[in-house]
Amino acid sequence: MRKVTMFFLLSVVLFSCNPSPNDSKLNQQIEVQLDTVIDDLKIEDKNNKLNTVSSFNFLPSSTTGAVYERSTFSFSYHEGYEQAEWVAYELTSSDTKYRKYDRPLFNQDPMVKTKSADWRNYKNVPYNKGHLLPAADRRKSYKEYKETFYTSNISPQDPEFNAGVWNRLEQKVRYWATKYDGLYVVTGGVLEPNLETIGKENVGVPNYFYKVLMTKDQSKMIAFLVPHKDSDQPLYEFVTSVDKIEELTGIDFFNALPDGIENTLEKNTSYKDWSFN
Repeated sequence: MRKVTMFFLLSVVLFSCNPSPNDSKLNQQIEVQLDTVIDDLKIEDKNNKLNTVSSFNFLPSSTTGAVYERSTFSFSYHEGYEQAEWVAYELTSSDTKYRKYDRPLFNQDPMVKTKSADWRNYKNVPYNKGHLLPAADRRKSYKEYKETFYTSNISPQDPEFNAGVWNRLEQKVRYWATKYDGLYVVTGGVLEPNLETIGKENVGVPNYFYKVLMTKDQSKMIAFLVPHKDSDQPLYEFVTSVDKIEELTGIDFFNALPDGIENTLEKNTSYKDWSFN
């Protein structure tokens, strides 16, 4: 179709080189045809770009092989720590528009073959059930909102951390999703040996949490590594390279990117391209 359109465009231009008695009227017709052809080409280019973005596999690697896909997010479950090593999802402005929903109870995730942690592990402990995919990132429908309350999507978080620096980062991510026309988000706790544990199932308490973000046009990437304690430091103080988080977790992020682009974006530690205002 593109070749046919280009041929038609060339024909119109050539035809316009032959003057006639109705030259003015003919030129007007040619201009209209040219505008139509150019608009068609722009639409075709836009659709091709959208198809490329929508088909992009943004999921990271899994160290456990236990990857599950829900309607609007995916996760890799680590049975040894009774939580997801990562939760990955796309985020747009339409996902975050405020809607008032009744807050559901936390439940075990029936998708997890080894069974996700029982919510009772979080009773009488000094930690909250901290969302990895925030409920506020899934407000488009109650079904999507409710899915964030499976225990496969939570990790033990100190209440001040959860409501403090981590909440500030989650709000900033929602801001960027609108400002930059959509993000790919991967988040989780750094799961490593000798963590503190809670409950009968020994749910691991991460010492660090991370977020890795990439704009949906794949032009820029940023990563955060946040110690598991509240902090008043500016969010940019927690910016690190994706390579650093890969080293800590053993996870390969955005491995579907061409190697040259992936290597350039993942070693970057600058935050100058992201608005922190």
